[in-house]
Formats: sequence, C-alpha cells, structure tokens
Amino acid sequence: MISRESLGHAYRLAPLGANVEFLDSQRRPVTASNRKSGPFPYFGANGQQGTIDEYIFDEPLLLLAEDGGHFDNPQRGVAYRISGKTWVNNHAHVLRPKPHVDLGYLCRVLENYDVSPFVTGTTRGKLTKGGAQSIPIPIPSLQVQRRIADILDRAEALRAKRRAALAQLDTLTQSIFLDLFGDGSLLPKASLSGLTAEFRYGTSNKSASDGKPALRIPNVAGGRLNLSEIKTVPVDAAEFGRLRLFDGDLLFVRTNGNPDFVGRCAVFESSAVRGAGFDGDQFIFASYLIRARLKPGIVTPIFLREFLLGQQGRQLLRAGSKTSAGQFNINTETLGGLPIPTPPMKLQQTFAHRIAAVEKLKSAQRASLSELDALFASLQHRAFRGEL
Repeated sequence: MISRESLGHAYRLAPLGANVEFLDSQRRPVTASNRKSGPFPYFGANGQQGTIDEYIFDEPLLLLAEDGGHFDNPQRGVAYRISGKTWVNNHAHVLRPKPHVDLGYLCRVLENYDVSPFVTGTTRGKLTKGGAQSIPIPIPSLQVQRRIADILDRAEALRAKRRAALAQLDTLTQSIFLDLFGDGSLLPKASLSGLTAEFRYGTSNKSASDGKPALRIPNVAGGRLNLSEIKTVPVDAAEFGRLRLFDGDLLFVRTNGNPDFVGRCAVFESSAVRGAGFDGDQFIFASYLIRARLKPGIVTPIFLREFLLGQQGRQLLRAGSKTSAGQFNINTETLGGLPIPTPPMKLQQTFAHRIAAVEKLKSAQRASLSELDALFASLQHRAFRGEL
C-alpha cells in the first residue's frame, strides 16, 4: 500500500490534478437494463463490468475509482489501465496523463494508493474529483518513470504467472474428478442426509476480543479455508462442545447476496489451521455457516467437496437456494435432500491421494506467490522513495 507518508523526499511531489487531464465529463452511465452487450468493454470502479455495443474512449487511459472502490483495502486496487475502444460509467474517474507523465508509471503509483484521507462520505465513500486532484504523487524525470514502471511490470508479470499456475491446478483437480468419476450421473446415489451424522448451524454470538476462533463466510472460499482474517467469538463450554470443529467437518455457506456463493463449502483440516499458526483444536463456526459431519465409510469429505464444487453440484445447490430480501439462502433440509454419488471407497481414496499431491503443489505455489507479493510491495515503496 502506498500512502503520502511513504513517498519520501527524493522526488518532487505534485498534486494529481496538475499532472493529468480529467475526462470525467465524457463518461456516460448506462443502467444494466438499458445496456446492450457488444464487442466493447464496459468499465466501472473496480474493473470491467461487462460489455456494450458502443464506445466512448479509444486511447490508453487510467481509471481511478470514484465511488464503490476498494478504499478500505487498496491492496485490491483502486486504479487500473484501459486501452482501445471502451465505455466508462460514472463510478470511475478517467485520467489522461500529461506529456511529462508516463501512463504505466502513474498506474503503479495509484493502483494501491491509500486514498482514504481524500475520500468523503460515511456509508458509501466517494473520491470526488476535487479530492482526487489533490492526491500528491512523486514526479521524477520521464526516463526514471519509465524505468520504475518497467521494473514493477516485470515483478507483476512473475506474480501473474504464479496466479495462473494456481488457476491451472484448480482446473486439474476437477479434471482428476471427471477422469475417475465422470460427472457422477451414472453412479449410485444417496441423499446427503443419509450420509450425514449431523447438520448444525453456527453460533449467532457477536465477535469480541476474547473468545474462540470462529470461521465465517469470508473464511470459506474456493473450496478451501481462507485463514487470513480470523475473528473470535465468546461461547460457554456447552456451546463450544456443540460447535467445535473436527477434521473432516464440511462447512457450507448458507446465505449470501450472490447465488453462486450459497452452498460453497470447505473441509476443516486441523493441520492446515496449525500451519497458519492457530490452535486447530479450538475452532468453532458462525451462524451463516452450516456444518455437516459425515458418517464414516460411505463418502469422503474431499470427494463430497469436489462434487459440490463441480458443475453438477453447483447446479443442485443453486436450484435448492431460495431468495428472501435480496439474499439467497439454503437450509439443512435442502442440503439433506441433495442426491450425492457414492462411488466405491477405494476409488475415493485414490482420488484423495491424487488431490493431496495437487494440494502440495498448490501450497508451494502459494508460498512463492506470497514471497512475490512481498517483493512487489517492497519494490513499490523503494521505487517511489527514490531507492531503485
């Protein structure tokens, strides 16, 4: 993350407004119902929002989020480049650098900039044109700008390769599943309730500084546990006994505004939790998750997870979700009624061994990506302080 305080004094600082042209007056918002899909990308605060049949701009430009951006987490990006025939709505400022400013360099300065000091509003933050114009940016010579942009571009290319490798490994997991089981349609089936010893909803207690680590919706992502942000929830001994997670427990997201998120699941593995520096024997789960504890010897948690992540499983979960007040929901009754393939246990164990090998590769790639992320952040700070 870049901030005014991290820029140092090696380069002259100047307000963004003195170094770019704002083309905001040329933007035209279009409601989703009135937008016709077409060959041209349609952009908003956080990237491409779809396509459209017309275009407004036709040149390399920089977009900076105006409202709806990741202002509270600039590491996710608040600025990005566009080029060619494009349409931009009114949620992103459109910037054309002046001749003494390199577009690639300016993007690297702003993409992870902490713009929160310039954002107004409480419920929905907005970076007004006036606020954006006052953001201080370092202005070295054009030659130095291009050199910095080149260094950061090459570092980003390495990060992109690691992300692509991880995506390929995710595809490999489903390929192994299809190779061993097909889509599951020809296998004998049993209801999930017949395979499950217990369904249980999580605690509705509010998080506090003192309590047990509790998994929530953000922790169940992409078929695995995301342990980057863990909150603690106070529970008494009886509730802890009911909600304590054990190896092999499946956690399902039961409500979300996005129907594709409802029913997404992950397997609790204490070894992964310990590897992230937590006590694997102390975890519970929150109310918007459902725990399924399987009966032994029929289906393995890994097989069930991958089936539900696949196309047929996703279709079953989406068909079983219901809407209420703009939220999609699934309950234990619907989950219990899902028809689950039950292949021979030996085949499931073969699948689990292969997936373990893939997970080992993923772990290595994630570690490498983490190192590259740290390197990129270091290069950013050094670059704009004049230390490269």
